[in-house]
Amino acid sequence: MKSMTGYGQGTAMNEAYELSVELKSVNNRFLDLQIRMPKELNAYETLLRKIAKEQVQRGRVDMYINLLPLKTGSKEVSIQWELLDQLIEQLKTGAQERYGVTDLPIKEILLRSLEQEDYVTLVDRKELDDTLELLVQEAAQKAFVQLVQSREAEGAGIQAVLSGYRQNVFEQVEELKQFVDIYEADYQKRYEEKLQEYLGSTVDQDRLLTEMAILLERGDVHEELDRLSIHLEKMDHLLQTTGPVGRELDFLLQEMNREVNTIGSKSSPIQIKDIVVQLKTILEKIREQIQNVE
Repeated sequence: MKSMTGYGQGTAMNEAYELSVELKSVNNRFLDLQIRMPKELNAYETLLRKIAKEQVQRGRVDMYINLLPLKTGSKEVSIQWELLDQLIEQLKTGAQERYGVTDLPIKEILLRSLEQEDYVTLVDRKELDDTLELLVQEAAQKAFVQLVQSREAEGAGIQAVLSGYRQNVFEQVEELKQFVDIYEADYQKRYEEKLQEYLGSTVDQDRLLTEMAILLERGDVHEELDRLSIHLEKMDHLLQTTGPVGRELDFLLQEMNREVNTIGSKSSPIQIKDIVVQLKTILEKIREQIQNVE
């Protein structure tokens, strides 16, 4: 069993870059991956989402990526020579045709043009793209391994808590079964005594048994108790499962709540009502816990 809350971190580096990936996850109905990274790494978003889906099925995961250049050699100068050629050619032609100037200061024009970002820029070296992809993959995988370990550790704690609550429900259901059997026998005896008291020996035994069966059937909760026992066995199995079980546990809990509510509506003895209240309290605690189970 895994929790949806966890933390992971991974770092990878080569001669040119150091890349770090930090992960934080919380509970969510589906997998929601939010990535914050430098624009230079936008091309690797698909790769990062693929790695995430392989490791995590549910939860909101916030990913923070930091890229640190380790040497200035990762940049190179890019000069827009074609634009400069057009600039000088048009200046020479225009100056001669419009103003009769033939000796333009080409050197000075070039020096001033080099100060403009339109003509000279610094760009990343193209040959480093392949190494960046390897760094992204290595750091992300390290971070997700740590995240999964963190989620498993917290999941083990949740599993222990849920096992305790499951045992509490089992004990309440067993107590309820015993009380229902005793209550039905006592109810039948007191009903017969009341009829005998009011009607004397004129009571028709067949009619008495028929009426008794109808009354007991209205308040019969054996079927609900049997289904609760089946649900508890299923819950025990899910708690031992290593894969994602959060959604299945949530559905199972809804079914258990439905059975408990039916028992409460069918039953009138205060002792049964008290046990139903206790069961609802325990089931609510279980619901709070499984909201964070993957």
